[in-house]
Amino acid sequence: MADQQRNIDEESIRIKAKLFRGFSDPSRLSIIEALRDGKQSVSDLVDITGLSQPNVSNHLRCLADCDLVRKERDGRFNYYRLSDSRVHTILQESEQLLSEVAKGVYECTRYEAINQ
Repeated sequence: MADQQRNIDEESIRIKAKLFRGFSDPSRLSIIEALRDGKQSVSDLVDITGLSQPNVSNHLRCLADCDLVRKERDGRFNYYRLSDSRVHTILQESEQLLSEVAKGVYECTRYEAINQ
């Protein structure tokens, strides 16, 4: 029984780590942040984030494959939006947590900032 429970926990941790990997890349996170305001086209996201169009498109594909964003077609254009309101909630909760532990996170040398 303990071995079975351990395997379930390891799988749960692995999947959670994959979820947080979606948020861990600064480019993907900037796209997710931009989508908090509602659906956006690729060109809108390029303007908002300052990322190149191919970069935005690649990250959107990744985020869509992981079901963090959804694509909607409107005429000739595709628009992207957050797939679930809980994505927005995760970001709000992280902001609240950071307001309390920001100094420690900022000074942490174990998790170096990822350069864009």
